[in-house]
Amino acid sequence: MDLTMGIASLSVGLTEAKTQQGLQLSMMKKAMDMAGEGVEELLAATGPASLDPNLGTTVDVQA
Repeated sequence: MDLTMGIASLSVGLTEAKTQQGLQLSMMKKAMDMAGEGVEELLAATGPASLDPNLGTTVDVQA
């Protein structure tokens, strides 16, 4: 009886650990998606129109 209870307890513990790991993974994926959306919004806000196309094409080497 003691061995059976030990196996059952181990099974429950492993199932809980697997569930916890799945939850953590889901939360991490959600956080990454939200961060990606933030980056996309930031890039859209700056837009290519705000950049000077001639910026960096010449370098003044005189002191």
